Amino acid sequence: MKTTMSKTDCKAARDMTEVMETTMQQLQGRFQAISEQLESKIDQMGTRIVDLEKNVAELMEQAGMEEQPSSK
Repeated sequence: MKTTMSKTDCKAARDMTEVMETTMQQLQGRFQAISEQLESKIDQMGTRIVDLEKNVAELMEQAGMEEQPSSK
């Protein structure tokens, strides 16, 4: 049994495909932007942690305390 689509059905299918492709492109763009923002925030957080560790070590040194090696 052969099924044929009318011209209206073909146009509707093309229109739906176009809408879905546009939507997917927009979602991909948003996802990319959010990914970049997240990566930037993680990098900033890493830098802040390193700075905090340095400050704590300096304060401990000023207080005459030595950093105890941590056992893992």
